[in-house]
Amino acid sequence: MSESLFVVDGDVYEATELATGPWSPDALHGGPVSALLAYLLEAMSSGEGMFPARLTIELLRPVGHQPMVVALEVVRPGKKVRVCEARLRLRDDDSSYGFLARGVLQQIRHDEIELPADHRSVDPQESAPSNPDDEPVSAGRFIEGEPTAFHNTAVEHRSPSEFFIQLGPAFDWIRVVPDLLPGVPLTPLARVAAAADFGNGVSATLPIPPYLFVNPDLTIHLNRLPVDEWVGLDARTRVGDAGVGYAEAALFDRHGRIGRSVQSLLIDRLS
Repeated sequence: MSESLFVVDGDVYEATELATGPWSPDALHGGPVSALLAYLLEAMSSGEGMFPARLTIELLRPVGHQPMVVALEVVRPGKKVRVCEARLRLRDDDSSYGFLARGVLQQIRHDEIELPADHRSVDPQESAPSNPDDEPVSAGRFIEGEPTAFHNTAVEHRSPSEFFIQLGPAFDWIRVVPDLLPGVPLTPLARVAAAADFGNGVSATLPIPPYLFVNPDLTIHLNRLPVDEWVGLDARTRVGDAGVGYAEAALFDRHGRIGRSVQSLLIDRLS
């Protein structure tokens, strides 16, 4: 079995079986796609002193196991705010509508700013509900007998909740085990991106089957990066009456709160 989520040859990327998603063996999980785009966007940084404050991923079409290339662009250069964009497409499809996914990273200058001692903040040291070292390992499967996929093989889940089995809000610690690329581990930002895409699965309110709840996007806001490989999600899903919903998660590392993520959801029945 592969030891990375993607392999790379020059500027061409191809997913391994470890990046496969839960909905189809031909489509990737959003987590590896988000992690790859986050890694490439972060690598565009013009220098130190910029913090990845917001990452938005749009999954425009199903991303599969075919060879892919990425176009990178600095949309807004700046010393205090900088915006970069990455567009993922099939290697052999250069049409204007051929993009599979798009990522936008907004960076804000990172500096020590003296604040008044009595400034008001909402529990800036909010602690995580649990510690990954103290929680049992979860199988991370929607159903028994699932084939190899990202969520059940490439990720270690530790949780006080029986998510994927018991529906509703849940907390999950997530650690991506393989490298992103051969010999290239995930960066802290890529780890957050990979973990945050689990929000809708961890807090599912509908059973699989007969339902699916696909997120065509993911937005992450951060005020710091995780201190190690573990990212915690305190997640919940809200579903409306018209087949539309959203999942949101408070994001943690073992030292406390690091940010928030939100996903729009397409609710449907499996055919």
